Amino acid sequence: MARPVRTHDGTGNDGTGNGRTTAGGTSPPSWETSRELRDQAYSPSLTVPDMRTYLRMYADRSADARATLPWKEISYGDTSAQRLHFFPAAGPDAPLQVFIHGGYWQELSKEESSFAAPDFVTRGAAFAALGYGLASVHRLGEIVAMVRNAILWIFRHAAELGVDPQRIFLSGSSAGAHLAAMCVTDGWLPPALRPFDVIRGACLLSGIYDLEPLRHTYVGEQIGLTAAEAARNSPIRHVHGGAPPLIVARGDNETAAFAAQHRQFVSSLTRAGTPVADLVVSARNHFDLPLVLGDPETPLGRAVLTQMGLLSLPGNPALEVGSGRSPR
Repeated sequence: MARPVRTHDGTGNDGTGNGRTTAGGTSPPSWETSRELRDQAYSPSLTVPDMRTYLRMYADRSADARATLPWKEISYGDTSAQRLHFFPAAGPDAPLQVFIHGGYWQELSKEESSFAAPDFVTRGAAFAALGYGLASVHRLGEIVAMVRNAILWIFRHAAELGVDPQRIFLSGSSAGAHLAAMCVTDGWLPPALRPFDVIRGACLLSGIYDLEPLRHTYVGEQIGLTAAEAARNSPIRHVHGGAPPLIVARGDNETAAFAAQHRQFVSSLTRAGTPVADLVVSARNHFDLPLVLGDPETPLGRAVLTQMGLLSLPGNPALEVGSGRSPR
């Protein structure tokens, strides 16, 4: 069984919001005891002074990337939502990092999602910012299917993109981490393929992996999430031993609900034997963590670049994750 590698968060606690153990068992976490507290626990914007500061950084840095690097918009499906921004590598047969944005399946787009492109392109990799249809138009299952189809399309068109089909990596933040996690589950690919054949590794940032608690919040109401949809689209319910190596990361400044989601998913992956690095990054929050996705000066960036084979750091926890060995 794979052993998760945990980095210290520097806080003196695990930040999970666990309940207290009493003579009668473990009490529920305090944030699960009322609808108001549950809504707050699933509101990451409460951990920062102004979420809009980070959204402007996403947009500004993405615009800078498009202004300074070669790129093109590519359609991977029939609708206007099924498009991605692709930043090619300088050479052929390059590794590719595909980033899936968050926004609770309701907001943001590929336009604000290219901020990490320079970090990867300057190291010889290609980068793609994936767009997808939002919950104002689509059911959650349709969004999951759309993103999965995008990843399969990229795999099948790797040669014309100048990408090595054996070195396609995913990353996603928040709802994007949920969507990336749904891509590494089994059962959605053609019979001859399994997730590791298409996705060589993934990095999941501040994700939601069990949708049932979210169903009982303002977010669940906004997207009309049903119990059946939550069950079908909860990555934690579909963990399997054939998943590619994963980096599961969060900042140490997260809400208790997001910290608990992180901890529970890592535990499930570990029990299934999935190679997983459990990364809690000091002095980072839900919104600024994605900005250092490919920054080699940060623990997250080093882990991701090492997973892709773009950085060699003996003793780095991500070396096990990015070993390239099939988990099957």
